[in-house]
Amino acid sequence: MAANNFTEATSKTLNAAVELATSKGHALVEPAHVAAKLFASGELGDRVAKKAGVDAAALRDRLAAAVDARPAQSPRPPSASPSTDLRKALESAAKIAEKQGDTLIAQDTLALALFDDRKVKQAVGDVAAMREAIKAMRCGRKVDSEHAESSFDALEKYGYDLVAAAADGKIDPVVGRDDEIRRAVQILARRTKNNPCLVGEPGVGKTAIAEGLALRIVEDDVPESLRGVGLRTLDLGALVAGAKYRGEFEERLKSVLAEVKAAPAPGVILFIDEIHTVLGAGKTDGAMDAANLLKPLLARGELRVVGATTCDEYREHVEKDSAFERRFQKVSVGEPSVDATVSILRGLRERYEAHHGVSIHDAALVSAAQLAGRYITGRFLPDKAIDVVDEAAAARRVQLDSKPEELDALERRAAALEVEAVSLKREKDKASKKRLSEVQQLLENLRDVEIAPLQARWDAERAKADEHKDAQEKLERLKAKAAAARRQGDYERLADLEYGAIPELEKKLQQLAENAMDVDSEDKMVSDVVTVDDVAAVVARWTGVPVSKLAESERSKLLALAHRLKERVVGQDKALEDVSAAIVRARAGLARPDAPLGSFLFCGPTGVGKTETAKALASELFDDPKHALVRLDMSEYSEAHSVSRLVGAPPGYVGHDKGGQLTEAVRKRPFCVVLLDEIEKAHSAVIRVLLQLLDDGRLTDSRGRVVDFTQCVVIMTSNVGATGDLQNALRAAFPPEFINRLSSVCSFTSLSKANLRLIVHKAVRATRARLAAAADADLRLSDTAADHILRESYDPAYGARPVERYVETVLVTELSRLLLGGGVPRGSVVHVDHAMGELTYLVRTTSTAGG
Repeated sequence: MAANNFTEATSKTLNAAVELATSKGHALVEPAHVAAKLFASGELGDRVAKKAGVDAAALRDRLAAAVDARPAQSPRPPSASPSTDLRKALESAAKIAEKQGDTLIAQDTLALALFDDRKVKQAVGDVAAMREAIKAMRCGRKVDSEHAESSFDALEKYGYDLVAAAADGKIDPVVGRDDEIRRAVQILARRTKNNPCLVGEPGVGKTAIAEGLALRIVEDDVPESLRGVGLRTLDLGALVAGAKYRGEFEERLKSVLAEVKAAPAPGVILFIDEIHTVLGAGKTDGAMDAANLLKPLLARGELRVVGATTCDEYREHVEKDSAFERRFQKVSVGEPSVDATVSILRGLRERYEAHHGVSIHDAALVSAAQLAGRYITGRFLPDKAIDVVDEAAAARRVQLDSKPEELDALERRAAALEVEAVSLKREKDKASKKRLSEVQQLLENLRDVEIAPLQARWDAERAKADEHKDAQEKLERLKAKAAAARRQGDYERLADLEYGAIPELEKKLQQLAENAMDVDSEDKMVSDVVTVDDVAAVVARWTGVPVSKLAESERSKLLALAHRLKERVVGQDKALEDVSAAIVRARAGLARPDAPLGSFLFCGPTGVGKTETAKALASELFDDPKHALVRLDMSEYSEAHSVSRLVGAPPGYVGHDKGGQLTEAVRKRPFCVVLLDEIEKAHSAVIRVLLQLLDDGRLTDSRGRVVDFTQCVVIMTSNVGATGDLQNALRAAFPPEFINRLSSVCSFTSLSKANLRLIVHKAVRATRARLAAAADADLRLSDTAADHILRESYDPAYGARPVERYVETVLVTELSRLLLGGGVPRGSVVHVDHAMGELTYLVRTTSTAGG
């Protein structure tokens, strides 16, 4: 078949029809073969059928039956040729194209010609409706290029009808944002420049505002000028995708704009999410981008567009093109407060309950908003709070659908017994037969007495949960039908739903909820309720903060913080009181919200507990002293250029893509203790960078990312003031603005002999724990031995480290020799004493000790 008179899509359809006829063993290509390919799924004919209200799947089946009814030849012909009927249809298509002013025969023209064939007409049925659908799809456009079909029904192909989605109940309710929606409506009602551009951070609800506008249009809650208006999202990705030839993208976009212009009053509004992408979209050498095609229509007021983009993208792309920017009116969309987020979550609760088939406590919603706002940094409300609730509900649903641990353990035990029974059946000795009988008895008892009742309980609980989910989903559908009936003025149906089916279903749901509450939660194998603990667990997984720290009341732990720190750090009560007081103020919410949890400068001689305090604080606040402690040796930052190691190298320098050592560590784990050791050795430029951290609780790295330090405890250690007046030493070493930004300057004093004696016992306790783990043995230290260790290791200039070093090099070394020599049996006790100026070691077994 000659392809010079056809569009590319028509040629493909005709060639596919030839292949179909050949594969079926037909010598001739009939109109039915062409129609079968034209109305295949995803083709233009398929879209026409849907537009005409014809069952596309049934139509395909009828056409396939018409094709199969043709007799097949044997042997199969090498290639089928056009039949007389098809030639007539193609001639008719050429006449229709000429009449329409087309230069090429498009698929819709071919379809109109095929409708005259008796068998095709019989398969199609409602030909008149199909003709009307084709006419509506064509919109009066002429076919003058090989890719003309890509412009047919462009709004349907490259857009999504938000108003139809809202009418079908496919859009979540929009809570709040009344001011922003009202501002957008006011701009849309203008005569010129009637294009609002929603600008805000990712996740604050810009798209939701457009969806809220669609909901208001459906409910007629808009001014007269916007009643009945269409609102469609424009998918720029779909417009660009597959546009291989120059001008094809422009042709597609122009067809979309032509359909918008041709739409009957009150017209169609386009919603373009990520509107900055239209600047440059589809641009190739010598081609126009989407923005330049939109500008004339926007300027004349012939096109109304609602755009949405982030603050950064607006500044980077839209503001640079002033001609494009001035045609839009900026609508700033701020992040909602925690209270507003709670209201949004309450509005969405029913949707998520119906989707997951669970119940969500109101306290869980409040907790999600509070915890997300406080602990999840780098993202914005309400998006992050909605994600927390969604994941918590999903986790609860997965748990509902999974076997309870108790039942799973019993089934695994039964499987192990079955394997043992199969193995024993092969043995012939009496002992094996006896054991086989025991195993079979155990297996029978396990299945009938333990597994069967638990399985029945679990099945019953799952059935109730599924019943609850089905009822919730049905209620959602009925509410959508009631809303549609109200809009259509079908008050009889509305009354049936609102006074019959809906109250009945709500009563059933209430009854199911009451029945579930009657069952003690401890008796349930699985729960279908999302609680505060579930929300806390999600936040813990995302942020690394232990769940117990979120779900439990922190008051008792915080009030006991000083006491807990004193158990680990000896002899520094005043400094520990200062640290714990600052942490208590921060966690109580009375400290500055834009500063770190606490910022401390620990001053004092070496070996008195400054670093140990930082480790203890990491352990108490975050339960993870290893990963929650970010330690930097500031002697490595003594040069001015070393600032780049903290926050990252500037663009163009080596390592600029790696980020800074401090900013990257805190960005990956925002909840930590930052220990800056020997801060007095850092360069003054580094100190100036730290001023921003201490004052605003944030640092900007080399890649422009703001790293949040408001959930960090910043501890700096220094030997300044170890000998002499601390205040004068501080003034000499640090600028006053640095000292002024600290929560507290803590002076660590030298350790007395009484303090060091406590440290001896602390070091021995640590050794005792290691010995118990390695050899299941105990360690006892006499008072005289402790005095000897203290005498031998005492050095007031070096603090506690010599004591710990002596215990490690003398006591632990001798214990290691005893272990390797087999002198410490399991369960024995090693008594360490002092005699003749050295430590003595006596190992007693349990029996010896008892005798």
